[in-house]
Amino acid sequence: MTSAPAGPTTAASDTPVPGMLSDVYDRLGVRLHDGCGTLRVWSEHATDVELVVFDDDDPDWIVDTVPLAPVGGGVWEATTPALRVGVTYSVRVDGPHGPGMTFNPATLLIDPYARGLSAPGIHSWRSVVVDDCFDWGGVAKPATPLDRTVVYEAHVKGLTKRHPGVPAALHGTYAGMAHPAMIEHYRSLGVTAIELLPVHAFASEPRLLQLGLTNYWGYNSVGFFAPHAPYATAAAQAEGATAVLREVKGMVKLLHAAGIEVILDVVFNHTSEQGLGEPRSSFRGIDNRSYYRQADDGTYIDVTGCGNSLNTSTDAASRLVLDSLRYWANEVQIDGFRFDLAPVLGRDASHAFTPEHPLLQAIVEDPALAGVKMIAEPWDVGTGGWQTGAFGAGWSEWNDRYRDRVRNFWLSDIDYSRRAEVTPVGIGGFATRLAGSANTFSAERGPLASVNFVTAHDGFTLHDLVSYDSKRNEANGEHGRDGADTNRSFNHGFEGPTDDQAVLAARRRAMRNLLGTLLLSAGVPMITAGDEIGRTQHGNNNAYCHDSALTWYDWGREPWQDDLHAHVELLTRIRRENPALRPVRFAHAEKTVPGASVIDWYDEQGNTMSVEQWTDPSHRTLQYDACSTPESEAPNRTLLVVHGRESDVEITLPALEGVTRFAPLWSSVDERPRSDAAPLSPGDAFTATGPSMYLFRAE
Repeated sequence: MTSAPAGPTTAASDTPVPGMLSDVYDRLGVRLHDGCGTLRVWSEHATDVELVVFDDDDPDWIVDTVPLAPVGGGVWEATTPALRVGVTYSVRVDGPHGPGMTFNPATLLIDPYARGLSAPGIHSWRSVVVDDCFDWGGVAKPATPLDRTVVYEAHVKGLTKRHPGVPAALHGTYAGMAHPAMIEHYRSLGVTAIELLPVHAFASEPRLLQLGLTNYWGYNSVGFFAPHAPYATAAAQAEGATAVLREVKGMVKLLHAAGIEVILDVVFNHTSEQGLGEPRSSFRGIDNRSYYRQADDGTYIDVTGCGNSLNTSTDAASRLVLDSLRYWANEVQIDGFRFDLAPVLGRDASHAFTPEHPLLQAIVEDPALAGVKMIAEPWDVGTGGWQTGAFGAGWSEWNDRYRDRVRNFWLSDIDYSRRAEVTPVGIGGFATRLAGSANTFSAERGPLASVNFVTAHDGFTLHDLVSYDSKRNEANGEHGRDGADTNRSFNHGFEGPTDDQAVLAARRRAMRNLLGTLLLSAGVPMITAGDEIGRTQHGNNNAYCHDSALTWYDWGREPWQDDLHAHVELLTRIRRENPALRPVRFAHAEKTVPGASVIDWYDEQGNTMSVEQWTDPSHRTLQYDACSTPESEAPNRTLLVVHGRESDVEITLPALEGVTRFAPLWSSVDERPRSDAAPLSPGDAFTATGPSMYLFRAE
């Protein structure tokens, strides 16, 4: 084994470059130049590394082998004319035996930096040399400000598979995502960013394949640089990995031209190699001891629940993640990333999470990633894994506290009140979430640190959240053991499908209340694709293994679904036009904060909320007055009335300084948005039929 050089240096000085930023890790993977290619592979413990090149037509026929030489710092390198665009290749690695060492010189392995992958068989992979050239035609990233961002979480295949306006050849593909019919859909909804479930190359677990199921969501990465080829059109797949990559870039280019950003859900926390003894495709054979978290005896430390955990306490693994982000953000022009089980990336050598982890800091400080949106899923399944609010400046986070409180307020609290004739809590906690979760995120980070959501790919859809008290996961092959048991859902009196019109009306109103809260709250809202039309998964709250009509977007709509869609269209427009609803910073009681919204709270009688009313379980009504402190937009003021009971209440609008009238903008009471509601004046009263919301512009 070759030892590392004494100290790599920067071009500007003789100061050693620390950790993952060391130039030892530069230019890993294949680089084409001068009619040949250079392959660089990192393995700290390897004693021998070999390049294997395959025939152009037969992926199992080895036509050339080339030994790699150690060049220092654990890097092995070879240059050969055999590496050219379109060629498929693997590496074979040998090394010592011992705890945590799993070298096998006969195993064909993926280059971790491969930009293209092919799969000649189940759990059989080949790296592919690709042509990175692409004409972006001057189309730039939209660079949507975070306060104006509305995220739409979607699945490439599921969203486009059945769209009648998308040609059949493009169904379920990257190209289909950017078809004019889809772009019109995004624009009509008012979303600004599409957050795609994983598109890194991924595989289905053997267990699922044995059950006749598949890993549909894609949270089982094979490689971190190559796109998932089955999402490309049949023509691109037939042409090869370069064409697949070109189709991904073409999707991004067309979406950018339409002003739509692309955010990728990335899974750096574990890989498809699973636990020891499971499929070996790359890291386990290249340097198991360095890439995966282990105890001294080689036992995996699994903080993901997926069999293994990437060991980002090593510089090479951290640099791999950083290089993947740089590649996608710059070569593929991706606008942001949502990090699955993000605390895994912030665990140190003792496996404890720290927000000061060098990788977490590098991700938001790297000049090559400037302006890229970084969103953490702030929990994993390890000790100390729940870290909502703990990430540093530059990060936004999925806010599960927001999700749970909003569900409680509109669903489980209402259910409780039907059973006990009282509600368990008052409105104070809900109001905190509505105003940006200042009790979770620091003043330095502000409300935009919170990515607000009521549903996501994982869990009930919005329709099922208001239609089922219990999950229906039998089709997943785990006898109903999988999926969350605590959903904070409410079936409104009947479990599942019903013809009872009163139940259906209550469910529709609950969906409007949930969507209204989401799109009128301070923070960054995320809508799950299909919620805007009340898509159902028939009570399955963990449909990760179903690539079928159960999970595909159904574009055939009933009138009530058109009505719900119209509410979302209106709400996103209202959010866009009223900066008071989307503050950049938290207000301060003693000084003016530019970009904040000054907030006052009133009860149903128009009086300032008392301390007792915040925590009184019997008090479930408030008026939320938000007045913007403009930096670049005109001054703006809104009043949101929230009534969290099924009984009616009389609302008296408050007397606000400088306000002479309240212009109605939206109400959750209406089955379809209306525009003929008359303005009201301070001191006027109206009856709120609950549970409900009413939004006014204060003028």
